[in-house]
Amino acid sequence: MSQPEKTAAPAADEGRIAKPEGPLRTGWTTGACATAATKAALTALITGEFPDPVTIRLPRGEEPAFSLSLEALGDGHAMAGIVKDAGDDPDVTHGATVIASVRPLPPGSGIRFAAGDGVGTVTRPGLPIGVGEPAINPVPRAMMTAEVEALCVQHGLPADIEITVSIPGGDKIAERTWNPRLGIVGGLSVLGTTGVVHPFSCAAWIHSIHRGIDVARAEGMKHVLGATGSTSEKAAQVFHDLPDGALLDMGDFAGGLLKYLRAHPVPRLTIAGGFAKMAKLAQGALDLHSSRSQVDNAALVSLIDGSVLNERVRERMLHANTALEILELANENDIDISSAIARAARATAVATLRGAPVEVDVIVTDRQGKIIARAA
Repeated sequence: MSQPEKTAAPAADEGRIAKPEGPLRTGWTTGACATAATKAALTALITGEFPDPVTIRLPRGEEPAFSLSLEALGDGHAMAGIVKDAGDDPDVTHGATVIASVRPLPPGSGIRFAAGDGVGTVTRPGLPIGVGEPAINPVPRAMMTAEVEALCVQHGLPADIEITVSIPGGDKIAERTWNPRLGIVGGLSVLGTTGVVHPFSCAAWIHSIHRGIDVARAEGMKHVLGATGSTSEKAAQVFHDLPDGALLDMGDFAGGLLKYLRAHPVPRLTIAGGFAKMAKLAQGALDLHSSRSQVDNAALVSLIDGSVLNERVRERMLHANTALEILELANENDIDISSAIARAARATAVATLRGAPVEVDVIVTDRQGKIIARAA
């Protein structure tokens, strides 16, 4: 996953690698790079030797190898760095060096994470990481934890390790992202849910959606699924018991999907996504990417029945940092905002189809893939 950028990425900074020419390439997330650097550093701390290249296992089973750009081994600590290759995605962190430093902690400490130079710290609620924590997202933490635990088991050592992730220059790069607005101060977030960055070309992506619809129609499929990501896709696929061939790689391009279906209808469409993405669709946005649409708190709150919303909670929602924080506030106060989002998102989809013979349902999931609302 690339950093949520405010504007199109500028040219690569001096000293950072430029993207090569040629067909669009996939790349690696900051989380994958941090995991590989962690494994290399800890291996050296235990054995005295840096593996180069270093291989890690990603959440979907891929096992990429990463070359080290720097390494250092001292008394009781080790450090390794990897230059991030984001493929041909316009990611502001492409070419940045992701560094992991490791050191042992007292027995029973477990695995701890720290923000080094260029990695931000969370200062506001509403994010998947708590206030005061380094901005290292849950999946990268889980990836690093798995590699550390495996190495420690292999060598008969306790997994009591501090991991400090640094991205030199990350504080400057972060100024071109939404991190300052989200209350992430001091640098970038370490992101990624799959470890892989897919090349972001609007035209190519929308073209692939169109071809997916063409194939589904040619094969006589009556029901297709467009999801914003792999988590919601899996949940909706299981819910409806759909074959893989029914899955359209919608991503953020809800408009590209709906407008093509308007002219090339399939009898039934399911749109699935996380709460924040579906909130944007509910507000009428058809491009759900973070750099081109944002959640409007006031519009979101307006969907809630006023009779169940007191003024104190309403004000907190209006000043919430993220859509996730609004959802958490709603859950804490027994307010079903997710169903309202699902209904409004479905209304946007139906309006965009302009009477095309397509039956639509919308599924909203949480970050763990649990279905929290459905409108049909």
